[in-house]
Amino acid sequence: MERLQRTHHCAELRADHAGTEAILNGWVHRTRDHGGLRFIDVRDWRGMTQVVVGDDAPDSVAAVAAELKSEYCVAIRGIVHERPETMRNPDLATGAIEVRAVEIVVLSVSATPPFVIDEVSEARDDLRLKYRYLDLRSFSMQRKLRLRHTVLQATRAFLSAQGFVEIETPTLIRSTPEGARDFLVPSRLHPGRFYALPQSPQLFKQILMVSGFDRYFQIAHCFRDEDARGDRQIEHSQIDIEMSFVRKEDVFAVVEGLIAAIFRAGLGIELETPFRRLTYHDAMNTYGSDRPDLRFALELVDFTAIGRTGRFGVFSQVAESGGVIKALRVPGAAGYSRKRIEELEAVAKTYGARGLAWMKVAGPTEAPVLEGGIAKFFVDRSDAVLAATAAAPGDLLLFVADRWRVAATAAGAVRARLGADLGLAGDGFRFAWVVDFPLFEWDEEHQAWAAAHHMFTMPQAQYLDTLESDPGAVTGELYDLVGNGLELASGSIRIHDAELQERIFRIVGFSREEARRRFGFLLDAFAYGPPPHGGIAPGLDRLVMLMAGEDSIREVIAFPKTVTGASPMDDAPGAVDAAQLAELGLQSAPRRSDA
Repeated sequence: MERLQRTHHCAELRADHAGTEAILNGWVHRTRDHGGLRFIDVRDWRGMTQVVVGDDAPDSVAAVAAELKSEYCVAIRGIVHERPETMRNPDLATGAIEVRAVEIVVLSVSATPPFVIDEVSEARDDLRLKYRYLDLRSFSMQRKLRLRHTVLQATRAFLSAQGFVEIETPTLIRSTPEGARDFLVPSRLHPGRFYALPQSPQLFKQILMVSGFDRYFQIAHCFRDEDARGDRQIEHSQIDIEMSFVRKEDVFAVVEGLIAAIFRAGLGIELETPFRRLTYHDAMNTYGSDRPDLRFALELVDFTAIGRTGRFGVFSQVAESGGVIKALRVPGAAGYSRKRIEELEAVAKTYGARGLAWMKVAGPTEAPVLEGGIAKFFVDRSDAVLAATAAAPGDLLLFVADRWRVAATAAGAVRARLGADLGLAGDGFRFAWVVDFPLFEWDEEHQAWAAAHHMFTMPQAQYLDTLESDPGAVTGELYDLVGNGLELASGSIRIHDAELQERIFRIVGFSREEARRRFGFLLDAFAYGPPPHGGIAPGLDRLVMLMAGEDSIREVIAFPKTVTGASPMDDAPGAVDAAQLAELGLQSAPRRSDA
């Protein structure tokens, strides 16, 4: 093998290499037999080179070439030849040359692959995950995981240059309530007791601020026992950041610089900073989402005043009962069929709306008229409708009437669907900070207030005197970074005052005893002069997914799980034998179907 150690990668050879000897190492991508002429495409992670075995090739070379199959691992020595102009492949980096083989060594053979390994795999997801080691050979997966590597390198370089220290926090910790279910790990040395895998390093990074490290980061692996979906996995990675003696604007400046550095290194794109700022209320009111896609306009309009005085009973009843009516103008969509509108209505109902009303604008520009749907109820108010929605002939008007949050969220979901269906977003990236989130939310099931984010978030100063009397009105020093309709990061300025922390615990129903049981080690640390501090945690997987133009974070994780949390490749989670359970002092409960 020493003699056939590669001299060039499979995307490296060009016309000016003609006449020289080259040794390639890689996999057989495909073979083509043209009678006395055999073509072999050899692939490595960088690209592909065409190898030719002709009539003049040694018999030993021809014999080996005849046996080659897809995904055989080979070493090939040959002479580089320039292709005639008419036979060049402009779609291939090495398309101006070919290598005429003088020696072929099969380094290892391959079984018949379960799917074709190509630029992008067309195989089913279950097959791709079962044979992930083959799926990862595709140029598409190679590029995405190398992009992830570039993002990680840029992150470490930027934050280190800004004075941050990378510190690892434990993987086996005490179970603490952080929103999702914990993954529990039994302790052999402490029978009957359990570790938890961290949902995030939240408490530890705050303790590092107490420890005086001032600026901390890590690429944190996080575990949450929750249902997976396109942009979530039960185990995922985040860029965890915490800073002392800061306000949220200081956090924004660091993160904007970090994201700009990542996009510069990974995609060669210069982002415009600072990013736009939106309050939570404005984001919901205008776009129907706290993570709006700002690449297209389609803004929601408040139609409540007109609906209250109109002849359409549903609107007037909702308005009189304190609800709102959200209108959405869809330019040029008057040709939408009833079926397509019903599909949009189904989207709205998924988010709690009772229906989706509509009307169309027709007629000449100088004399537009309303028609279809609920238009008959607004014939006498058409001028007001057109003025409120800025509608013109050819437009479609959609309406959701309900409580504010339901109406806004449902209309926002319809907006997002229209953006996708009509291709409104286009290319590019649009980022924004969403701020001023509610600190508390009402839990209908338990009839109690709960922390909207977590219990260590600082309330905004103007609400300190009314925390207990009006929790629903309190906004916190919370902030999310959103991009292209995705929540990319979430963070807050933390509470560092023990008395204020106790007030928050009381509002969410945590007694002093319960707080100490859950968070005692953090509260102990906070007894020793904690600094004001805040932080944020950009989701690494979601960020790379956005940069790669994918819809699922499975596409940018080397070995992801399915939506049911399984790993088809290694068959995890798997059963363990009775001896292992006994050593941990555990018994395996029978499945319900076995009971």
